[in-house]
Amino acid sequence: EVQLVESGGGLVQAGGSLRLSCATSGFTFGDSAIGWFRQAPGKEREGVACLSHSDGSIHYTWSVKGRFTISSDNANNTVYLQMNALKPEDTAVYYCAADLGTYYSGSFYCRWGMNYWGKGILVTVSS
Repeated sequence: EVQLVESGGGLVQAGGSLRLSCATSGFTFGDSAIGWFRQAPGKEREGVACLSHSDGSIHYTWSVKGRFTISSDNANNTVYLQMNALKPEDTAVYYCAADLGTYYSGSFYCRWGMNYWGKGILVTVSS
């Protein structure tokens, strides 16, 4: 059974940092695509950062480039999202996601989504 469990969310002041973690199980980590998505109140879900292990590509949505970094620990099947210089507009529920058995680029996954999802974790950035 595929499982994705997020941790590390919470409340932070604007300009601060948080690191989200996603512990994964039930699939071969290195054969997957993994990513972080978010959904703010009243807005559509957007792909924040997506990593494709098949071609090594990483895609970031334009609003987080230079501030957020996705990384993976293949030995421990964990993916991270380091978020720096946080802004109030980064406030959202963040979801860890994975896609198995497909071979697309990071930008493709951020645009179209993935097929397995965590339950999400709230990040609130105060001004």
